Parts: sequence; structure tokens; C-alpha cells
Amino acid sequence: MQVDQYNLIVLTQSCDLANNKARLVALSPIYAKSDFEQVNTQLQQKGQWERVRQGRVEGLHLLASPQTPEDNQLALVVNFREVYSLPIDYLTKHAKECGDRWRFRSPYLEHFSQAFARFFMRVGLPSSIPAFK
Repeated sequence: MQVDQYNLIVLTQSCDLANNKARLVALSPIYAKSDFEQVNTQLQQKGQWERVRQGRVEGLHLLASPQTPEDNQLALVVNFREVYSLPIDYLTKHAKECGDRWRFRSPYLEHFSQAFARFFMRVGLPSSIPAFK
């Protein structure tokens, strides 16, 4: 059996985790911008990363590098199109073994949560109001 390892970010609401309301925890992978770009070559085109930064590419969210936030080439990419779930007991044990981890502070936590919510709350209509001409 193959086991893959990822750097993941927790998507499940912290209040649900703290109050034992989640048996499974939703997570998305975090990639180095350079690694993600090698697999997703369309992002190498001029201006594409700026579109991601502005929130115009659905499913992707940029995070500043925790060590060097002023260098956008070291940014991290969260791909909301990849969502995994793991049992909370497993993650709790794993988190204790890993020790210290990076965490968001306000208002970055709310900004990230809002980006995730925007991706999942999209609604496609079968028809729409015609464009004004």
C-alpha cells in the first residue's frame, strides 16, 4: 500500500474541532508556488499569479511565506479543489508528535476562511438575466 505525505492546512472550523463536533477533519494540501507551477504550467503565463493573488482563480489561494512574507516567489498555494478528510483522533495524535506548527492569526484566519467559503458557495444557474447592451 502506498502512503503519501502532504503539507496540509485544516479547513474544518476550529469551534467544531474544539467542541468535538467533527469526527473527520477537512484538509487541503499546501504547495510551494514553484512546485505547483511546474505541474500547472498555465500559471507560468505572465499575470497568472497576480490573478491568483487577487482571488480571481477559483480554487486557488495564495499564502505568504511564513519565513519571508515580502518575497512573493516563496508564496504557498492552497488548492481548495483537493480536499481530504482524516479522523480527528489520528490528526490530534499526529499534531502532538509534530510539535509546533504554523497557525493563522486574525485577520488572516478570517481571510483564508472567506476564500474557502467563496469557492464552495458558488452557484451555477441554468440561465441568467441577459447582458445589458
